[in-house]
Amino acid sequence: MKHLLGTALGCALALPAATFAQETIPLTVASSHPTVIPWVGMIQTHFMARTDEILAEGGNYQIEWNEAFGGQLYKANATLDSVEQGITDIGWVFSFLEPAKLPLSQASSYAPFSTADASMQLEVMAELFETNEAFRNEWEQYNLKVLGFTGTDSYDVYAKEELSGFSDLDGMKLSAPGVLGNWLRGTGANAVDGALTTFYTDIQTGVSDGVLSLALGVLPAKIYEVAPFVHRYDLGVAYSGAVAINRDSWDSLPEEVQTAMIEAGEYYTESHGRDLNERHEAALEAMVEAGAQQSPPVKIIEVGEADREAWVQAMPNIAKEWADGLEEQGIPAREFMRAYLDGIRERGGEPVRAWDDEL
Repeated sequence: MKHLLGTALGCALALPAATFAQETIPLTVASSHPTVIPWVGMIQTHFMARTDEILAEGGNYQIEWNEAFGGQLYKANATLDSVEQGITDIGWVFSFLEPAKLPLSQASSYAPFSTADASMQLEVMAELFETNEAFRNEWEQYNLKVLGFTGTDSYDVYAKEELSGFSDLDGMKLSAPGVLGNWLRGTGANAVDGALTTFYTDIQTGVSDGVLSLALGVLPAKIYEVAPFVHRYDLGVAYSGAVAINRDSWDSLPEEVQTAMIEAGEYYTESHGRDLNERHEAALEAMVEAGAQQSPPVKIIEVGEADREAWVQAMPNIAKEWADGLEEQGIPAREFMRAYLDGIRERGGEPVRAWDDEL
């Protein structure tokens, strides 16, 4: 009897430790792009790190991260499908390359020259995700939960040769990511579809004469080595996608872990926006320094307002074309475009062209 009582007491004393033991949850996090690309690297340094920090405070759970960045599991054209199908639990979804599946997410890409403030734009997109049902549904229908939002710093033209003015764009082949090829319409330049992972080779092999791209992508990808002439048109920033988790994976997580990830996602979005704004100029300066000894050396060309205005006015009404096409499919694109541009104006932004007045 004493032996049995002793055994029972021993088990009872052991229960609290077992009950409150920290649970380890394995999750795969992946991307098509490498971590040297800022918004991918910040998944590690901000989203994952902040999630770990919050969970450590609670002491009940920890994440065992299986990292597969840099295209280990899938390439840039399969980011949405890979999260949807659970090839990865968490991943960066590149909305630029998903115009058919994520049509409203392309709005900023059809309203260039609207804002160069990445932090402002991401704040607008996060608000729209909460207030615009059509926008939220176009993401959630693909079996995923959005955790954070990504954007770009301002776009410029990086070319093999120096251009004397806007008219020199006529006849050029410029690489551009997916839908942003529309920004070249009316310029006479021909868009070559691609991504940061393909731009260098495309320029090097003559597939394109340069690229419409952003400093924070060009710098780590070293595109300035093959396109050293940086023409600062400052076309503006664009919404590029989201960090998302597979819905089945999300539903399997304890509420405490979900709460931590939501907070970490908000932290990631805010930090990413500030980072884009702060590092844009620094990235251009770093290119000049890194490319000083190459031939020809990197050169920054400040484009005059006349050439910038010429670009804006040469473009067809791409916002109206985009909205008309989606409205025919029953997608409320006009309402969304107006809400997007109003969100920018409410925060002090001043779009060069009032795209929403032309819808």
